Amino acid sequence: MNIFRAQNLNSLLERTKESKKRILGVWDLILMSIGAVIGTGVMVLTGVVAAKDAGPSVCISFIGAGITCMLVVLCYAELASSVPSAGGSYSFAYISLGEIFGYIVGLCVVIGYILCIATVASGWSAYFTELLNLMGLHIPDLFTKLPSEGGITDVPAILSVLAVTFVLSRGTSESKKVNDIMVIVKLLVILVFIIVGAFFINTENWHPFMPYGVNGVWVGTASVFFAYTGFDATASAAEEVKNPEKALPIGLIVSLAVCTIIYVIVSLVLTGMVHYLNLNVGDALSYALNTVHMTWAGSVVSVGAIVGILAVMFANQYAGSRVLNTMSRDKLIPKIFSKKNKKSVPMFSLSGIAIIAVLLAGFIDLSSLANIANACFLIIYLLVSLSVIGLRLRYPINKGKFKTPFFPLIPILASASCIFLMVYISGIIWMYFSIILILIVVSYFLYGYKNSLLTEEVKELNENLN
Repeated sequence: MNIFRAQNLNSLLERTKESKKRILGVWDLILMSIGAVIGTGVMVLTGVVAAKDAGPSVCISFIGAGITCMLVVLCYAELASSVPSAGGSYSFAYISLGEIFGYIVGLCVVIGYILCIATVASGWSAYFTELLNLMGLHIPDLFTKLPSEGGITDVPAILSVLAVTFVLSRGTSESKKVNDIMVIVKLLVILVFIIVGAFFINTENWHPFMPYGVNGVWVGTASVFFAYTGFDATASAAEEVKNPEKALPIGLIVSLAVCTIIYVIVSLVLTGMVHYLNLNVGDALSYALNTVHMTWAGSVVSVGAIVGILAVMFANQYAGSRVLNTMSRDKLIPKIFSKKNKKSVPMFSLSGIAIIAVLLAGFIDLSSLANIANACFLIIYLLVSLSVIGLRLRYPINKGKFKTPFFPLIPILASASCIFLMVYISGIIWMYFSIILILIVVSYFLYGYKNSLLTEEVKELNENLN
């Protein structure tokens, strides 16, 4: 039994050449990545982390997380350029580190995306119900609160997931137009917040700047890391991208730089407008604007958040379905996950993600889910960073148009940064993640290894030899 056997890069490249629907350009990738990253991180986490962990120095936490992610993105850029597969992180690990690591990364990615979708759907529900309240409309608590909070289910959260699923089922050509519009609206709304909020900054609110000390900044960095998850979703669009070897690295690097700048500016304006201790709310941006009596701007932000947060769910569900589709194509999971509709959408994968996300968002307390997603993505980014080294060792000469600079320093720094941030995630979260990891490994031995495309190829080779 060889669990470290690897997929052949040349064979994968031949399969990806068969993709005919290459309709996404660099601009689409940048918007998709920004759409995946900028969401609850800026709308919700900024205030919560400022209040609980870092105070006004949350801006430094965003810079720290951004630097870590940029190191990882440079690794992603080389891998995406060399391995333009819809499997994204899964394919990178499969080819570079071996099948067992590819399988672990693939399912961790999907689980991370599902947790993100559920968490974001809950954030969307908070903004939606707040906007309705401002309009004089009130949804009964029974239909906006979880069973643990005395309600029946969070209906708005469920409807948001179903709406995104419907749009994605229409195919990439139609759904990308919707995504582009949502992202542009979101960026305009953030611009409104920055411009209006800048006039109400009280520098006294920035003192003390590090109320929780340096340790609070690092805890905040680990917490806001969730705000950056999603940039890797762009890599899963590889088989639908024109000139992916060039477009993917540009899309990844530019979008992350833009997101980091946005996070830092928003966090400075937010903590300057309102004292950090008052920011432990689910709709921090609109709350801050309402606090300074700019209710019209608060309403604009709420509307923009309702539209913009959907883009995060959109990108995560899109990417998750493509990863499942690719794993199914490699026969590591059942064939039904790669079955497509007339629009070339893997509907079973898309629907499966939606169903689980609906159950989580509508019925379960999500207070720990963001941190579990953090653990998933830190493990993924660690393995992807190591995959660059693995790729160079397995394929000293490859045709990728982007090379990670200062190799092997950047992959090593990216790996070390991920490990460093892991220390600041609580033990209980790692316990939950360990259970998930054990289940993934068990499923690999029970199903994945036996049914893998590589296992079939070995059987065929042995039969031919006999």
